Amino acid sequence: MEKIMVEKSPPLRGNVRVSGAKNSALPILAASLLGTEDIILEDVPRLKDVEVICEVLTSLGAKVEFLDRETIKINSSNIKNYETPYELMSKMRASFLVMGPLLTRIGKTKTSLPGGCAIGTRPIDLHLKGFRALGAEIDVDHGNIGAYADKLVGDRIYLDFPSVGATENIMMAATMAEGETIIDNAAMEPEIVDLANFLNKLGADIKGAGTSSIRIKGVEKLGGTTHSIIPDRIEAGTFMVAAAITKGDVVVENTISSHIKPVIAKLREVGCEIYENGDKIRVIGPDNLKATDIKTLPYPGFPTDMQAQFMALMSVCNGTSVVIETVFENRFMHVDELKRMGADIKIDGKSAIIQGVDELAGAPVKATDLRAGAALVLAGLVANGVTEIENIYHIDRGYSNIEEKFRNLGAIIYRK
Repeated sequence: MEKIMVEKSPPLRGNVRVSGAKNSALPILAASLLGTEDIILEDVPRLKDVEVICEVLTSLGAKVEFLDRETIKINSSNIKNYETPYELMSKMRASFLVMGPLLTRIGKTKTSLPGGCAIGTRPIDLHLKGFRALGAEIDVDHGNIGAYADKLVGDRIYLDFPSVGATENIMMAATMAEGETIIDNAAMEPEIVDLANFLNKLGADIKGAGTSSIRIKGVEKLGGTTHSIIPDRIEAGTFMVAAAITKGDVVVENTISSHIKPVIAKLREVGCEIYENGDKIRVIGPDNLKATDIKTLPYPGFPTDMQAQFMALMSVCNGTSVVIETVFENRFMHVDELKRMGADIKIDGKSAIIQGVDELAGAPVKATDLRAGAALVLAGLVANGVTEIENIYHIDRGYSNIEEKFRNLGAIIYRK
């Protein structure tokens, strides 16, 4: 089994280009099932999760072709299958996002309960609530879920929690439903806006994406388009933290700074100098990192997907930091791994109290989930000795060419 090895590295310096957003690419690839003409997607990150969703599309009858490393051509004009294979569903939770497109396109869909990172229960009841409101019959049997409808009809749907996945799935299902659908308490993430922009290019009629109320007027059919995926704000944030933790000077390219305002604000609080220039963000780490507190919240709050990386940073800040996790109930699994490296962290329910230490020590650790893996890479950059990270398939699910990008900044990182 491959491992990522990280050695204590000099302050990172140079430029790094962020890939397209994984959390945007996956729903947009799923939404490609709605199109009846050629769709070309650009800036698609080459990740394990992207490969899995492409396998799902192929299994359903779509033609998927990689034109180059980050450009994919999809033709879904002959979709006939409606069952997602269990072996693909079990690999990745986002496979569940094909349900909405299949339900509105061919009137039926069947799949198994989704897999993915074990960061807590991410119930699919809000997805199913939305499908029912649109007129679908739901059948749950021994871990399999089916949804069926002769015709979907628009309705007003209130989400009990602004779930990103449920907002995306319901929005896709509503694109060809009869009449108007309104999603209240919708998720407001930039990835929702990117999906809506893509669907509108196909011919959908969606307004309000990026706000808490989204209106979708059903259309008869959707066509094709060319679309570029937005930059990955979490990858951008990860490299920004890397600059801070190593006291380096890094320019992160292909960014949209408005998407990561909370990350920028918190890095300034720990003492970083940050300069925004178009699609570039320069981060200069301070000689003395100051403690800070974060509380994760749905967008536009501090992203839960940056919590682990910030905890690695807080481990070497001067003073006491507090992290409050409000989005996922099992998202402190990286704490034990950071403690193996000498971090001083105590857990109290949904809170973590981090007392900064003078130095960390390299150790054998495991990536318990995607962002935990990124946090361990960051900690390894400043830990004495060698940090050996196992279960790196989690990291490969969300970061494209992570070692090469870090090496180009001067990091000592490799696989073995």
